[in-house]
Amino acid sequence: MSEYKRVISGKLKLKGEKKSKKRKRTEGEKEAKSKADRRDLDDDSVEHGNWKSVEEFSEIVGPVAIELRPHTYLKSLDSGNFVAGVPHKPGEPPAPEEILTAIAVDDSRIALKSGYGKFMSVERNDSVSGIAEAIGAREYWEPVFQDGKMAIQGNNGKFMGLDDEDSVVCSKRRAEADEVVKIRVQARMEAQDPNEGVPVEERGSLVDVEVNYIKKFQKFQDKKMRINPEDRSNLKKALKTGELHEALLDRREKMKADRYCK
Repeated sequence: MSEYKRVISGKLKLKGEKKSKKRKRTEGEKEAKSKADRRDLDDDSVEHGNWKSVEEFSEIVGPVAIELRPHTYLKSLDSGNFVAGVPHKPGEPPAPEEILTAIAVDDSRIALKSGYGKFMSVERNDSVSGIAEAIGAREYWEPVFQDGKMAIQGNNGKFMGLDDEDSVVCSKRRAEADEVVKIRVQARMEAQDPNEGVPVEERGSLVDVEVNYIKKFQKFQDKKMRINPEDRSNLKKALKTGELHEALLDRREKMKADRYCK
């Protein structure tokens, strides 16, 4: 049975219901959970073209895609209607017409604008259209999170889903399996610093490293930098054996220019 079929009908909370109190995680617990989940989150993002599934309301801002089924996103049509797009292959990102812009209207609701510059609304017959020029009550949408799953509730108190013709509607008052969706945002690619953990003085070539340590320890009595002219091949060996600091000190000592030299 798929993850979507395991969702219990009606378990997601509707507007007006009281929320149960939950113990807040400590910072240590949050960090541990983050480390444990990081690989799964990264793999999931890669599977969706570097678009990650949001876990809290604050992440829903700017370009978003609504995954209605696995690898299948809500798609905007130039007619103002919304349908389920064609399923994507693993690793493919959402298509441009499947990307919306999320705008927070308060601390729990958003408005969604299509690529055609119109806002998504709930009509009286529970259909969903994208023809509104501005944000009003009918353009409010509330993402509801529970037990690691999410549904999107419209201003009519019903949840977003698909009808028999794969058109987007907002017609069920309980979030059943077909109303469990995912909002995805582009995952940020954090560039890893190749020098992370390396002392500032030891960054760059061996020439740079030696100059850095000379600047740090040399006595500038006559304001002249004294660099040992001997071959630096021994520094390469020292770098591999972990004796770089001692080798640099020996070179400076020969120049009688280190404040720690005898």
